[in-house]
Parts: sequence; structure tokens; C-alpha cells
Amino acid sequence: MKQLDQSEISVGTLYIVPTPIGNLADITQRALTILASVDLVAAEDTRHTGMLLQHFAINARLFSLHDHNEQQKADVLINKLQQGESIALVSDAGTPLINDPGYHLVTRCRQAGLKVVPLPGACAAITALSASGLPSDRFCYEGFLPAKSKGRRDALRALVEEPRTLIFYESTHRLLDCLADMVAELGEDRHVVLAREITKTWESIYGAPVAELLAWVQEDDNRRKGEMVLIVAGYQSQEETLPIESLRTLALLQTELPLKKAAALAAEIHGVKKNALYKYALTQQSAE
Repeated sequence: MKQLDQSEISVGTLYIVPTPIGNLADITQRALTILASVDLVAAEDTRHTGMLLQHFAINARLFSLHDHNEQQKADVLINKLQQGESIALVSDAGTPLINDPGYHLVTRCRQAGLKVVPLPGACAAITALSASGLPSDRFCYEGFLPAKSKGRRDALRALVEEPRTLIFYESTHRLLDCLADMVAELGEDRHVVLAREITKTWESIYGAPVAELLAWVQEDDNRRKGEMVLIVAGYQSQEETLPIESLRTLALLQTELPLKKAAALAAEIHGVKKNALYKYALTQQSAE
């Protein structure tokens, strides 16, 4: 495989450099080489990045670039790139632009015809998804839900029938409210995985129907501390979640029994929830 050395740093190039989300050993050798070689490191928090660079004995010029100044400071960095300087863009943790600053700068670089080189590396959303046990062939990253309950519930309601696995970030002080809103909008049986403190000492990954997950988190204050990712199972139609045999039994019983009784008996026979069968039958009736 190709090795990168300092002589291969391109002039007038913006490097997108992921940094560890918890475990410092997760930084790549390529990332370290670039951070040590570029003319400037644009950082979300220069103090935070300064400590990271100090840990790896890297002495670099730092430039503050965060949510509140990015659009104004992008012009300064564009000018430096056009003059031939090389710049590394980093966030406090993980991959820049993924719920972190950098979008405006990268867009401006592309518009100006400047070279942008992305590095692979740590990302909390992808790391959590890989260990969630939920489908990863198709997923939808949603970042943080709105802070207020109404906005959060509206956003969840719009995603109720999204079939892809959903990935959210959430803060410690909003976790319980968020899970409660998920129960209300997605239903108590929707499977949700809470991945907390990924790659860190107290890493935990726990999944359950969301009502059970809410109760589990409420049992221990420590379960809602730290950096958190919520991975939510995508929507499945009742036909997908109910065994085909139970639907056939329900159809046969409905010819002789009232719907509620037929659903209760079919559920008992096949070990499924009677409410799910009942709702399925109502849906079928309304479609006829």
C-alpha cells in the first residue's frame, strides 16, 4: 500500500481530517502525517485540537473555524489556499462536516476549483451502526432532532414510515424526552439501540423496543451520560412483521368469528400480538 510522506502534501489543498471520537489510538498514520505537514490546521476548537496535537508531539499553526464564524472566515482560508498553502480541517471529534463545521468552506473550495482531499476515519454514526444489529445496507442519518418536543415530534412523525434504519445523535439532558417522543410517534414496539460513549472506557450498546429502552435508561442515571447515538429500526408494514401463517389463520377465522375474537385466537395460535393482527385486519377492510 502507498505510504504518505511530507513531500507528498499538495500545495493549495484542503484536507478533511477525521480525529478520534474517544480512543486516541483510532487516529490514522495518514492523519498524523498530514496534521504535522500542512501549513495550517483549521479547528472547531483550537484548545481542544491543541491538546490532541500536543499528545502526538505535533507543532502546527491553528486557525479557529466554528459554526459561528465559518461563513466569514471561509474567505480568509480560500485566499490562503489560492496562495498555495495547504490546510487541514478538523472538528472536535470524528469526521468534519458530519454534524460539525466545514460545509461552507468545502462548498466554497469546490466552487473556486480548489482541491479537496478527504481522509477516512472515525465517525460516531457509522461506528454505532456497525454494532447495532440493525440493517446497515440502507440507512438514513438525521443528526440531532429539534430541541423542543413539538419540533421533535413533528420530525419523528415525518419519519414514521421511513423504511431505512435511522441514525440520530442526542444529548444527555434531552435523551429521556426524546425516547418518550419516540414512543408516542413511532410506537412502543419500534426497536431502538442506544450506543453510548463509543470507543471510550464506559462504552455501552443496548437495544430494545423503545418503551423498554426508555424504562432501562430511567433505571440508572449513568445510562444517559456521555456522547450518544440512537439507531432506530426502519418502518416495516404489518404484512412484513406478521408471519404469513398468522394472516392466513386470521382470514379463515374471520369467516366465522367477529374480528376481535378472530384476531385474539390467531395471535394465540401463532404467538404474535393480537393488536397487530387486529390493526392489520382493519387496514385491509378500509382498503376494500
